Order: sequence, then C-alpha cells, then structure tokens
Amino acid sequence: MDYFLTILGPLLDGTVVTLQVFICTLVLAVPLGLGLALVRVSHFRTASRLVSGYVWLMRGTPLMLQMLFIYFALPFVPVIGVRLPDFPAAILAFVLNYAAYFAEIFRSGIQSIGRGQYEASQVLGLSYGQTMRRIVLPQVIKRILPPISNETITLVKDTSLIYVLAMNDLLRAARGMVQRDFTTMPFVVAAAFYLLMTLVLTWGFMRLEKKYSVYDD
Repeated sequence: MDYFLTILGPLLDGTVVTLQVFICTLVLAVPLGLGLALVRVSHFRTASRLVSGYVWLMRGTPLMLQMLFIYFALPFVPVIGVRLPDFPAAILAFVLNYAAYFAEIFRSGIQSIGRGQYEASQVLGLSYGQTMRRIVLPQVIKRILPPISNETITLVKDTSLIYVLAMNDLLRAARGMVQRDFTTMPFVVAAAFYLLMTLVLTWGFMRLEKKYSVYDD
C-alpha cells in the first residue's frame, strides 16, 4: 500500500499529460475532420482531390513516423524550417492524423443520407447550409457515433506514442518506475488508469447514442 501511494503521484502527473494531448487532439481534430469531409463531398473537384490525397497520406503512414517527421525533420524543410517544442509537435501530429480519420467517418455519414432529403429541403426553400445543419448533420451524428467512439478510444491509447518525444506521459512515467524499482506494479496501475478513461468514454458515447436515437429512420 505504501508503494502504491508512492507511485500514485507521478502516475497522476503522467495522466494529466495524457489527458492534455487527448483533449487538445479531440477539440481540434473533430471540427477539422468535419471541414475536410465537407470539402471532399463538395463539387469543387480540385479541393476534393487534394483532401483525398491528404487523407490517403495521413492514413497510409504511421502516426509515430508523422510525429518524428514534424519534430525532427520539419526544421530542415525549405521555406518552413520551424522547430516546434515537444508538446506542440505532438499535438500537430495527432491533429493532422486523426482529422484524416474523422474526415472519412464524417464523409461516409454524409453520403449515407438519401438524396431525396436534399431535394425535399430545396423544395422547402432551405439553403445548403440550413439543410446540413438542420436535417443532415443530426442524422449523420447519430450514424457515426459508433465509429467516432472507436476512434476516440483508440486516441486514448495512441497518446502513449508521445514517449518518442521524451514527454512524461502516463506510460513513460510507469515504465521509468518499472525500470527503477524492478516491479510491474506501475504498469498495472497505468493499465487501470487507461481502462478507467476508456470506461468513461464508453459511458459518455452510450449516453450520446441514446440521445440521438430520436433521429431513427
């Protein structure tokens, strides 16, 4: 018990870093993903193809590689040449990566809405923006909640990748104590923290699915 109390403080500090990366990524990546999805389904072919290429690139290369590129290689890129501190570099990599995944989820949700609903909204005199806001997006949100839930839970676990930038997140803190004290107890406690975070997210998304069930077809 005494050892547990000793390691609890550093693990909680690491959890704060993990939550900061998670929250910042979610707050920035979701709206960016929605914007990318709207561009991709638009009639602007050049912009749509650019977004498609971006999504292909982000989904086709490992997140860790993207993080290492932004942190180590970006300073040597001509014209850009910017060296970002570890936290902004991690956030940028996570946001760019997860926005691509969220964009695909939003795109599939938008395209699942029947064309007749767009035509009916035009008959009612609604603009494209009003149609998306009042008719399409409420239905889209309901349909994409399960994949969004899965992606968000994956994000919690992917935050452990920031150890490559020497950031003191939950997993790095646990690993340091395991190597120092020759006991796996910190890993067990860290696993409990991850499970607790995913449990809260699962509960929250279940509540959201129940709320949006009013939009059943």
